[in-house]
Amino acid sequence: MKYKHLQKALILLEDGTVFYGKSVNNKKGTAYGEVCFNTGMTGYQEIFTDPSYFGQLMVTTNAHIGNYGVNKDETESNSIKISGLICRNFSYHYSRVAANDSLQNFLDKNKLFAISDIDTRALVAYIRDNGAMNAVISTEVDKIDELKKQLAQVPNMKGMELASKVANKKPYYFGNKNATYKISILDLGVKKNILKNLAQRDCYIKVFPYDATFKDLETFQPDGFFFSNGPGDPEPLSQAIETAKQVINSNKPVFGICLGHQVLALANGISTYKMHIGHRGINHPVINLKTGKGEITSQNHGFAINKEETQNHPEIEITHLHLNDDTVAGIKMKNKPVFSVQYHPEASPGPHDSSYLFDEFINKIEQSKLQNA
Repeated sequence: MKYKHLQKALILLEDGTVFYGKSVNNKKGTAYGEVCFNTGMTGYQEIFTDPSYFGQLMVTTNAHIGNYGVNKDETESNSIKISGLICRNFSYHYSRVAANDSLQNFLDKNKLFAISDIDTRALVAYIRDNGAMNAVISTEVDKIDELKKQLAQVPNMKGMELASKVANKKPYYFGNKNATYKISILDLGVKKNILKNLAQRDCYIKVFPYDATFKDLETFQPDGFFFSNGPGDPEPLSQAIETAKQVINSNKPVFGICLGHQVLALANGISTYKMHIGHRGINHPVINLKTGKGEITSQNHGFAINKEETQNHPEIEITHLHLNDDTVAGIKMKNKPVFSVQYHPEASPGPHDSSYLFDEFINKIEQSKLQNA
C-alpha cells in the first residue's frame, strides 16, 4: 500500500549538489556510497543483488521500479548488495504471475533504505557531466551540514578493496560432481548465474575465497580456472593478482569476467584506471574484432584496463572493444589459453549475445585435455 504522506528525503552529492525526494517506506534512514546509475529497463532484482555493486548507491533510470515484484529465484547472491536505492516512481503494487513478493517487502527484509520521487533524469545527466562521486541519501533533510561532514569521511572507490566484503569465506561446491569438467573459481564476488552457466555446460565447480592461492585452487585438480566479477578497485587485490600469475603459468585454460578480467590484465603488467562514470546497463554495444559482429551486452564496472598498454603488450591481443567509448572490452593471451571480457556474458539481466564465451571456455578445456592426454 502506498503511503499518503511520505517522509521527505534527499540525495546529497559530495560536491554539495542536492536533489529532493521522499522515503520509499516512510521510514527514517541514511545510506552512503558511490552514486552510479543503471540503464536497464528490467532486472532490478538481479542488479540489487549483484555483488559487483557493493558499496554503491543505485540510481535506476527506468521510470518505474517494483511494478513486477520479486521472485526468489532471481537473485544473484544471498542478499541485496547495493548500499541504497534512488528511483523516480516506486511501485507499491505489482502485477506478475511469477512474483513471490513485492519489492517493498524485499527491501524491508534486506533493511535497504530507498528514496523515490527524485528527478532521476536530471541526476543522471549531472553524474554524466561531473563523474561518479560519493553521495548520501537521507531523511535528515534539515541536517545538510552534518551530512556533508559525515560524507567527507566516506572513502573513495579508487584504492578500495571490496572483494573480501562479498566473497564467501570458505570454499563450496556447485553442480554435478560427476560432470565432465572441473572448474576452480576465484570468488571476487561471483554471480549465481555464472555458476549456473558453467554447470549447464557439464562443469563441476569449486568456488574458492578471494584470497585463495594457486596451490589452493590446484587442490581441486581442475581442468580450468575462472576469475569472477566483483566490486571495487582491482589494484589492491595483490593476492588475487599473484594467484593469476601462477594460474597463467600453469598453461591450463583461464576465463575472467569484469573484475577477474582486470586482475588478469594486472597479472600481465597492464594497469587499470577508474572511469569517469563506468558502464552499467544491459544494452552496451561491443564489437568482436575476430568475427566483426556486434554484441549487445550487460555491463557493470567502474574500472577499465589501459588500452595503449594492452595494444603494446607482446603477449596480449584485444578481442573486443566497447563501441561507445572505444575502451577495451576483451583480451586474450596469444600463446596461452587465457581470455577475459569486461562485461557479463551470463546476462542476468540482459541479452544473451555473448553466452558463446562460456562455450569457448569449454572448447579450450577440451583442446587442453586432448593435448595433455
